[in-house]
Amino acid sequence: MYGPRDHGHWTGSRLELSHLFLKAGRRYRVLRDFTDFDGDVHVKGETWTFLGSSFLPYDDGLSLFVSLDGRREWQIRMQVRPEAQGPVLDRLSDYIADA
Repeated sequence: MYGPRDHGHWTGSRLELSHLFLKAGRRYRVLRDFTDFDGDVHVKGETWTFLGSSFLPYDDGLSLFVSLDGRREWQIRMQVRPEAQGPVLDRLSDYIADA
């Protein structure tokens, strides 16, 4: 997970304002631990506001942009491949829900 960055660092760019059930501006809670592309573990109970997402097809890279504190921004990098975070992303609602 990269960050924190000042407000507008990523949200000032062209982000998708939703990903599956995730909607920008809404709070979410981690239901089950998962590890992102950078090896950071997101533990059960972690909460954040979803800011948007972006997808890089050449690396199957999906970034989720969130705010943990309502002021700064973080990037959660994921890779949509079976050997990476694909299984988590395929069942994202088992891992993340409305807070």
